[in-house]
Amino acid sequence: MKLDPFYLIVDSSEWIARLVPLGVKLVQLRIKDRSETELRKEIRSAKDICAANRCQLIVNDYWRLAIEEGCDFIHLGQEDLADADLGAIRSAGLKLGVSTHDAAELTAALSASPDYVALGPIYATILKQMKWAPQGLERLRHWKSLVGELPLVAIGGLNIDRIDGVFEHGADSAAVVTDITLNESPEEKTRQWISATGSKRIDLS
Repeated sequence: MKLDPFYLIVDSSEWIARLVPLGVKLVQLRIKDRSETELRKEIRSAKDICAANRCQLIVNDYWRLAIEEGCDFIHLGQEDLADADLGAIRSAGLKLGVSTHDAAELTAALSASPDYVALGPIYATILKQMKWAPQGLERLRHWKSLVGELPLVAIGGLNIDRIDGVFEHGADSAAVVTDITLNESPEEKTRQWISATGSKRIDLS
């Protein structure tokens, strides 16, 4: 399996409606602390927008809703991975991505036979408080040696200037949140990311 090199992460279908039509081909919908009704509405809206724009939608955490709403990709953190019904996820045909931060978490992730693994934070991040120090590029290279052909996503503190470094050290895809969502012009920054990762893009159609 191949991932688009530009992996956008946003917290609403409104963001997806705003940025995906610009040419985004891979986006994760990561929403916290909403009711099931609201979550279902957001997933449905995001799914429709992504389908219309030939963009791969990845739903974060809510694997039951992703199954019920006919999604095809789920991303799980370690706590959610421990609680998830992997058999149900696979039976529904969902692909699976898993977050990792240390060796034990990578072992747990690989035991779930994921379709990709994410490592972070590569650099310091303001998105959320992390108990892990920045992993750095050498850890990224080491992770790639361990996962082999499995796609590796770099996340945490990434910006345009750091893109080449993560790809040179083994990442297959670069995930971004605040560099776009906190930017004065998210649309222009999104276009810059698409342009900067263009040389890594392959035909995923």
